[in-house]
Amino acid sequence: MQIFLLIKLLKTNDDLNLKLLYITVNLWIQLYPMKLQRLFLCFVLISAALIFFNQCTSADADGASIQVFRFNELGAVTSLDPALAGSFENNWALNQLYNGLVEMDTSLAVKSCIARNWIISDDGLQYVFQLRTDVFFHDSPQFPGGKGRKVTANDFVYSFNRLFDKKISNASTLVDGIALEQGSGTPIINASNDSTLNIRLTKHFEPFLGLLTMKYFSVVPKEIVQFYKGDFGIHPIGTGPFQLKVWKDKASLVLEKNTHYFKFDEKGIRLPYLDLISVSFIKDPDAAFMQFMSGELDMISGIDAINKEKVFEKDGQLKENLRSQINLISEPFLKTDYFGILIDQNLDLVKNSPMRLKLIRQAINYAIDRDKIVRYRRFNLGTPASNGFIPPGMNAYDSKKIIGYHYDQDKARELLDKAGFPAGKGMMPITITTTATYMDIAEDVANQLKSVGIKIEIDLMPPSAFKSAVADSKLLIFRKSWICDYPDPENFMSLFYSKNFSPAGVNYSHFTNSEFDRFYERCLVEQNDSIRSELFLKMDQIIIEESPIIPLYYDQIVRLVQKRVAGLLVDPTNTLNLEMVRVN
Repeated sequence: MQIFLLIKLLKTNDDLNLKLLYITVNLWIQLYPMKLQRLFLCFVLISAALIFFNQCTSADADGASIQVFRFNELGAVTSLDPALAGSFENNWALNQLYNGLVEMDTSLAVKSCIARNWIISDDGLQYVFQLRTDVFFHDSPQFPGGKGRKVTANDFVYSFNRLFDKKISNASTLVDGIALEQGSGTPIINASNDSTLNIRLTKHFEPFLGLLTMKYFSVVPKEIVQFYKGDFGIHPIGTGPFQLKVWKDKASLVLEKNTHYFKFDEKGIRLPYLDLISVSFIKDPDAAFMQFMSGELDMISGIDAINKEKVFEKDGQLKENLRSQINLISEPFLKTDYFGILIDQNLDLVKNSPMRLKLIRQAINYAIDRDKIVRYRRFNLGTPASNGFIPPGMNAYDSKKIIGYHYDQDKARELLDKAGFPAGKGMMPITITTTATYMDIAEDVANQLKSVGIKIEIDLMPPSAFKSAVADSKLLIFRKSWICDYPDPENFMSLFYSKNFSPAGVNYSHFTNSEFDRFYERCLVEQNDSIRSELFLKMDQIIIEESPIIPLYYDQIVRLVQKRVAGLLVDPTNTLNLEMVRVN
């Protein structure tokens, strides 16, 4: 009976049926593990199924070509509600489903999206957006007739106001921080009419327009959100190029083309080109990598998801034998990887720790060979973070003006001696906490510090527990990275502003410096780009001097893509934009 079921499934071109086929075959293997004839049959059937999966274009009932783009996500997508757009994985999915007023282009310039244009008052407090009138929400049974309705300015009023509710959104501290006007008799946001949106701030916030490019500020329909309530995140309705088709137990995600999308290409063809996006969630990077190499996936992203030894030369280029099979997309990433250091001496964890001493933190920074880490652990895909926390690509990065840390063990020993711990004598062991993904780098750092007399212990934690422990100030030294949320250096410097202490904020080190705070607050209101850049340089140099962090490297975007994929663009924030992608 099972044989006939499997043969019947193989005669279809339906992805969901193929998934059912895999499940059935896996069960069969478990039931009959020792019977060679059944294993042989399973092998034949799996091979046949792979042929279907490798076909990136198939045909529908009318014989029309269907384009499917497949990729794997090592992390978890936890919600498809933009109010919970806190994780990198969520954002990649949300970017296919939703739009906001504005968006970034590949050079990080803010451009129009649902907003056709906008006017900003001279004092930087009043924003008036004129909206497009041809944008519709995805179809939903909860709309009259099941057809998506037109987006209006009041939809943005509702969507933005949701973000203030801490029970709904993890962006509440973000919007509180930009001081939107409230309680003055004038609404925070109001609509003059269906196509005019007004936003007023209580004080000037220069990066505000860039902030609006974040997926948090996407538009959602009030009646659908209120219908599903807490389940809106698994029943998303947006305006994006794709809409939800299947999200099975959060184990597989399938998005389908929005046939009413408002964007067109330069030839007048409605976007997107793809019919389906299929996302798998294979947690084993080796297994996912094998699927990509066998052609089952169209893209694999991130150096940690790739078997580096098999794919890259030592200079970070593709091995010659792979260049005819796959393409490498590699661009600078606005992301800084670092070790954070908790330095708040009001906390018991810090009071008696040597990390409370600036000289010790500086010694550690000098003792780390960043070039070696990038060369051997990253295959030169990245840049040693020797020039501050703000990465290359930001207008405030200046390798000539920011004097960072270079590898100098003699200097490290000198600083240890000044701190009262010659060659590390008398210094208690220091614990570095990380997740399994970054164990190799933690071990490298531990060995390098050992050579100057600093004893390091490494503590591994599961990712979810690690994230909570960092936010709750439970870890002395912790492995972190910061990705640009919006195109302004302020986003990086916000990690060190004293009013952003965790757990509510992102100042995980609990760094406090009055001069830094003064520069930071000035950059929020300063409109002159040259003056702002100088302020950021001063702030970055303070961070280097005080050393609440150990910068490691500025990251690199790494995507392996099958030759059949065309039109996959990349920007320095590593946003996944599939509007223009074709699968040939």
